[in-house]
Amino acid sequence: MSINTPFSPEEIAAEGLKPEEYQEIVNRLGRHPNKAELGMFGVMWSEHCCYKNSRPLLKQFPTSGDRILVGPGENAGVVDLGDGQRLAFKIESHNHPSAVEPFQGAATGVGGILRDIFTMGARPIAVLNSLRFGSLEDARTRRIFSGVVAGIANYGNSVGVPTIGGEVYFDPAYSGNPLVNAMAMGLMETPEIVKSGANGIGNPVLYVGSTTGRDGMGGASFASAELSDASMDDRPAVQVGDPFMEKSLIEACLEAFKTGAVVAAQDMGAAGITCSTSEMAAKGGVGIELDLDKIPVRETGMVPYEYLLSESQERMLFVAHKGREQELIDIFHRWGLQAVVAGTVIAESIVRILFQGKVAAEIPATALADNTPIYHRELLPEPPEYVRKAWEWSPDSLPVCTSQGIEVSGKLQTWNDILLTLLDTPSIASKRWVYRQYDHQVQNNTVLFPGGADAAVVRVRPLEGEVNPAVLNKGVAATVDCNSRYVYLNPYEGAKAVVAEAARNLSCVGAEPVAVTDNLNFGSPEKPVGYWQLAEACRGISEACGEFNTPVTGGNVSLYNETLDSEGNPQPIYPTPVIGMVGIIPDLTKVCGQSWQSEGDVIYLLGLPIESKIANPKSQIVLGASEYLATIHGIVAGKPPEIDYDLERIVQAACREGIRRGWVRSAHDCAEGGLAVALAEACISGKLGAQINLGVSATPTQRWDNLLFGEGGARILVSVVQDQAEVWESYLQEQLANYWQKIGNVGNTNSNLRVFTADNALLIDVSMTVAGDRYSHAIERRLAV
Repeated sequence: MSINTPFSPEEIAAEGLKPEEYQEIVNRLGRHPNKAELGMFGVMWSEHCCYKNSRPLLKQFPTSGDRILVGPGENAGVVDLGDGQRLAFKIESHNHPSAVEPFQGAATGVGGILRDIFTMGARPIAVLNSLRFGSLEDARTRRIFSGVVAGIANYGNSVGVPTIGGEVYFDPAYSGNPLVNAMAMGLMETPEIVKSGANGIGNPVLYVGSTTGRDGMGGASFASAELSDASMDDRPAVQVGDPFMEKSLIEACLEAFKTGAVVAAQDMGAAGITCSTSEMAAKGGVGIELDLDKIPVRETGMVPYEYLLSESQERMLFVAHKGREQELIDIFHRWGLQAVVAGTVIAESIVRILFQGKVAAEIPATALADNTPIYHRELLPEPPEYVRKAWEWSPDSLPVCTSQGIEVSGKLQTWNDILLTLLDTPSIASKRWVYRQYDHQVQNNTVLFPGGADAAVVRVRPLEGEVNPAVLNKGVAATVDCNSRYVYLNPYEGAKAVVAEAARNLSCVGAEPVAVTDNLNFGSPEKPVGYWQLAEACRGISEACGEFNTPVTGGNVSLYNETLDSEGNPQPIYPTPVIGMVGIIPDLTKVCGQSWQSEGDVIYLLGLPIESKIANPKSQIVLGASEYLATIHGIVAGKPPEIDYDLERIVQAACREGIRRGWVRSAHDCAEGGLAVALAEACISGKLGAQINLGVSATPTQRWDNLLFGEGGARILVSVVQDQAEVWESYLQEQLANYWQKIGNVGNTNSNLRVFTADNALLIDVSMTVAGDRYSHAIERRLAV
């Protein structure tokens, strides 16, 4: 670094830049940057904006397919639903802001992902979320959790977009560093998909939406650094949202796009004005000159650095056709929003920022947006020590099982006890306390409500003035999934399992999986173990998305998710690659949830049998990495289950076909907690008991815990009305051969969940009233402490 550097090493580091990156900036500019330019490079060269550690890994993802209209690189991906309908969807994180200011951090995460959707010309129709927190036994976690849920509810409910689904997990690995991933979907309303690349030399650049303040300063850099105690004082890096202004912005933008006067549009999300100007210019191969004196502000005395790094919410940047700018300004004023011509598209490929009649910053657009630092890190030659040690674990180290139960900490725990304990575990228990705060019915398109199905389903309404009978019964299903314990213990196999479960969840409601958006939440990539986890997970996602024909249309990378442990050492979260997957339902009259429907219905298990007699199966049911092992025995070890793609495809296809032919009345995949928990969930949500026979006899070495609570594989629990059982079984025998079995019948409202062995020994006999109370109120009980 030059000895004449105008900035101290501390000032450079404060912008999230390394010494060698600063030197590269000097090389690119041919001079030292000024303060504003340094800040611009700091946010744009952050991991959050330029993916400098992850971009080489993301390139392996499949991104094209018959239904893919827009893939990675735009504000959101777009898929073809057929019949003229197009769906935009995307997922993004707001992790660090939510750790510092839970309510606003989560609320603005929802606002940001909605802007990604309507910037494309799509009307938002639904929001989902994937959340991770520390233990609810911790008071700080309870505060963060309550604040995040309130923020999501406040913004989504106020803006009028239903929150239709999601997932919530609790683990000490997320203490102090929650994960808040928000996914949104929208239906295209404009004839042409609105892109973000500026073009047309001389075209005006419009600033529209809300005013600019000092909130959210440097949020992108903040999101790309490890959290520390000092981060709690970094509240200016958390934005403040206004959902009612966002609602006006949605309507104004869609109206403006329909005029044909808009050339390009970009949300001012991470890095605000800096990001929107540089990315629009770089994508269009042009430049943008912007005058900060024309930007509407809500605070006095702001300097260029503050204008350029502010992440004030509900703001957009447009390029308009020359001569039509007033037409657009009038639309935004009519909706009570700011709208001014603040700049111009120029031929020279630079971002030139003016302030008080002088040039405040001038940087090549590509230097900020796409020609950014890329780090090709070396992969560990073998799994790290913690993984190798975890893989040494064997079920043989657990106490011997009997049909009565298993000894835990010197005391016999019956299988009833263990099932009730698992149902009371916050990660498994009902998330009713969460989703009851969300308006999931606004817009009146939600078909399957939260808590009642493996995936959310919304109706696809025809566009205004459109008469197309084919669209009237069409629906879209969506899910967000990740078993982070699996990924922690084997990032490659765990990531494959995430994609497989997402596809399985869609299949359980009758939807054909179509495409993926991903949110990669990991620790520091600069540490060998962190990078190994990220690289192996990306390899698994890439492979699985190819196998399921679900291309990746875009997403978000959130690295440096680490907090300090009790001894002050950095501790990464569990690697958490969240998969958001969407699917198509051709006929909404042929969908189902997870609840038993009627007494006497026949219950089947599709996929891996309870006790496999198949020689050398590609996948097996295992206790390794299971919720049972972690919750009951306090052990996080073993190898997670492996995925058999061929079996997954035929099991999921059989489930979808059964639903579409009207045979299958309920479907629920066996995930955390295994078969016993899946059975209990179907009973509780349907308020009906069940009588199950595992078809397995007792032996001295029989691991009943593995049969009841083991996890993995393509397994779906379905119920079928009795008079259709014969035709259904004939179909199963043809399609699945030995990979299905009839296991029992649905009981009545007063019956228990009763699980027997082949020789009629009773393993589980649980009252649905007791189980329902444990399951439904687990989170409330902990919050009431």
